[in-house]
Amino acid sequence: MKKNIILLALFLIPYLSSAQNAFDKFDGQDNVSSVVVNKKMFELMSKVKMESKEDQAYLNLIKKLDNLKVYKTSSTRVSADMRGTVDKYLSSANLEELMRVNENGKNAKIYVKSSGGNNVHELLMFIEGSGAKGNESILMSLTGDFDLNEISLLTKKMNLPGGEELNKASKK
Repeated sequence: MKKNIILLALFLIPYLSSAQNAFDKFDGQDNVSSVVVNKKMFELMSKVKMESKEDQAYLNLIKKLDNLKVYKTSSTRVSADMRGTVDKYLSSANLEELMRVNENGKNAKIYVKSSGGNNVHELLMFIEGSGAKGNESILMSLTGDFDLNEISLLTKKMNLPGGEELNKASKK
């Protein structure tokens, strides 16, 4: 009996310990563009030599990041699924609303899980009504241990969708 329990535990460990989250289901879908950057890539990026102070600040920031996931779609079905997934996630993730913007049909919401002050462990952004036609939705999840004021530098250097909203949030 003990042997069966140990075998079952060994079998389940890889599934339980993987870095899956509620938003991974959007990765690889036909109507979704995605950018996923993991801790290993951030570590590799942080080893690049930079000359300017802004570039050095960027390197210092990416050393603090664990995961970045950005999903973008113009599908109304997928957008509704994103909205539902975000709502469900927020009900259990203990994030607080940082900012909400509703302007010209574009709705942007930014949530954070912080450890006090400006230190953030998780940032979640969901935008509906984005893009030239106003039919795009963007979902971004960023984890690590970083200062909220550093986010504008990340969005600038990586040219992330929704960067304008994140820049507004970091200034508040």
